[in-house]
Amino acid sequence: MSVPDIPLEDRRFLFITGKGGVGKTSFAAALAYAMAQRGKRVLVAMCGAHERLSGMVGAPPIDHEISKIGDGIWATRIDPTRAMEEYGELVIKVKTLARAVFDNKYTTTFFRAVPGLHDWAMLGKAWYHTTETLDDGRPRFDLVIFDAPSTGHGLDMLRVPKVILDIVPPGVLRRDAEAAWALFKDPVRSGVVVVSLPEELPTTESVELVTALRDELELPVVKLVVNAVQHPLFSAEEHAAFAARPALLEVLQDDAVDAGERALSVAARRAAREQLQAACIARLEAAVGLPATRLPFLLEGAGTPEGTATLAAAL
Repeated sequence: MSVPDIPLEDRRFLFITGKGGVGKTSFAAALAYAMAQRGKRVLVAMCGAHERLSGMVGAPPIDHEISKIGDGIWATRIDPTRAMEEYGELVIKVKTLARAVFDNKYTTTFFRAVPGLHDWAMLGKAWYHTTETLDDGRPRFDLVIFDAPSTGHGLDMLRVPKVILDIVPPGVLRRDAEAAWALFKDPVRSGVVVVSLPEELPTTESVELVTALRDELELPVVKLVVNAVQHPLFSAEEHAAFAARPALLEVLQDDAVDAGERALSVAARRAAREQLQAACIARLEAAVGLPATRLPFLLEGAGTPEGTATLAAAL
């Protein structure tokens, strides 16, 4: 699939995914901050039991209800049960009747047993917010950023609307799934952002993720982000000098060596880390076919508003 080179701020929906622990939420927070600074109205939609975004932007805890967490930034932590109730109200039209259906313990148990239905409730709610408009006809949100589950669960979630199109007969559910899937596949209005780390396992998982997104789901991968990139300290000649002395990597485990050798060992370990980092980024860029956006490793301030501002500036 050919993906046009369109700035992220000109898209309507971004699905952020990657291996667990790579900093998806950190990137989502920084991106929202950067887009808001450019005058965009941004919604960050999250799923999952643990909410960390509020600490990154200095806001009160975020729940299911949409709340404003900064200038031009809103957020919601999507609860699948609540999302199902809201969807029922939209379909049934009568709020009291919808509550009677969706508050019923038997129907609730049934909904939980249907594979993928809760995933669709969360993904569908995030998509729905791209359709909302203000009184003057403008979109309620210029950009919806979906901080999605990690790799495996994220792929399963993206498969749900496609499955609905394959097996569900015509009706409201199929109609909405068709509209959402059309948006997700549109390389101009939407896209998937893959976040990784410059390490072996996240790199391998990211390459496999991109392959599944493109080959199986035919979705546009619009950006590759590598988080926690350390600034290189050594030249090519210095790397070669360290590589010629592999024993330096073991010096710290030897109590008999002097302080000078220990210092060289620390430097050799940092050089080895830089080489691994460069190799992982090169492998990712080659496999994905996109230049990596590199976010700096934050020794201090990670997970704070100050750290979010630093990452936003790097974007």
